[in-house]
Amino acid sequence: MTTKVFSEQSILQMPQRMRANFINSLSGFKSANLIGTSSAKGELNLSIISSVFHVGAHPPLLGMIMRPHTVVRDTLENIKQTGMFTINHVHDGITKQAHQCSARYEPSENEFEEVGLTPQMSNMLPVPFVAESRIKLALEVEQVTVIELNKTELVIGRIVEAIVGNEFLLEDGYVDIEEAGSVAISCLDSYHNTERIDRFSYAKPNEKLVSIWEQDK
Repeated sequence: MTTKVFSEQSILQMPQRMRANFINSLSGFKSANLIGTSSAKGELNLSIISSVFHVGAHPPLLGMIMRPHTVVRDTLENIKQTGMFTINHVHDGITKQAHQCSARYEPSENEFEEVGLTPQMSNMLPVPFVAESRIKLALEVEQVTVIELNKTELVIGRIVEAIVGNEFLLEDGYVDIEEAGSVAISCLDSYHNTERIDRFSYAKPNEKLVSIWEQDK
């Protein structure tokens, strides 16, 4: 294998789109999620996000990084106005519709209608799920922090409702996102199915790891 070395300076000198593709590829596979929000006026909004991550389990917290608020960003604005949002796993049957949500629609335009997805209101909050999603979460905002390095914003939400198909939930609480067809994103526009390698027992010093997938199925 031959390699190419990139210095920070050479990266910064790349054309903007090339640099964005390059850096977004380097972070590896990321989860693909649709973020559902509603404005203070009740206008529904849907956007595709690849920056959702686990923050903690007690309380149940998830975070996501939002791009700088230098232009109108309906999702972030709605989150700040209402203090709530939904996270909806993208599966392999709705990738085209999900990616279309990255288009810059006007605030008055309903992305659900524009891309052909169905809003399903949460039982707990006045905010829309994606009905077609197989794993969906409703969250209340706990904290929004501006990251001074690049003015992106870290949104941390607390899960108040989770909807998971029975066939994807194992007895020990493991959610089989592969069985649900949840997809991953690389770079900004490449969608991937996953293939599980294994699932292992809790790692302890001087103890042999055991594959637990077969016994949990």
